[in-house]
Amino acid sequence: MVAPTVVVLDYGSGNVHSAVKALELAGAQVELTGDRSRVMAADGLLVPGVGAFSAVMSALRAARGDELIDRRLAGGRPVMGICVGMQVMFGRGVERGLDTEGLGEWPGTVRELTAPVLPHIGWNTVTPDAGSALFEGVADERFYFVHSYAATEWTLDVMPPFPQPQLTWAEHGERFLAAVENGPLTATQFHPEKSGAPGIRLLSNWLGTL
Repeated sequence: MVAPTVVVLDYGSGNVHSAVKALELAGAQVELTGDRSRVMAADGLLVPGVGAFSAVMSALRAARGDELIDRRLAGGRPVMGICVGMQVMFGRGVERGLDTEGLGEWPGTVRELTAPVLPHIGWNTVTPDAGSALFEGVADERFYFVHSYAATEWTLDVMPPFPQPQLTWAEHGERFLAAVENGPLTATQFHPEKSGAPGIRLLSNWLGTL
């Protein structure tokens, strides 16, 4: 069986080398690049993201990563976002008074969590929807989070014949989206590449959907 090819988008943001290693452990052939043809040809595209929402969006637009993500999704080509790479898939991000337009693949606003302690750092349980392909075999595991901001609502209304998105929630002060599986677009607020064996299994599950 031929290993799927995955490009980790190199646009100047994210913990890219640990993501590359984790995907290799999960069974992928991995390339770190921002080359347009390579991004479009890969079986899967992974979009990392670390830092401020506005900085990640600026870096993505400067590298034309926003266009690449949109083109892949328009063609039904799988994309996975991690941490701020998930957050920018939403319509807006409000961080320290700065309101920044996101990629708009999903409606909604990413905002600071209402919690007694921020940032939310460490291991947390998650609650995936029944039938989640991403969490098969790891639904009861803990995953590693490092964030202060998240999407706390899901407002996308998906009508038949399109399948309903699979939503996964976690709690830190309040409930927030820990992961979304929506057609070709998958994303996690936590870091699978820092989540040990359960994170590798989750990435392997994603590779199995490519």
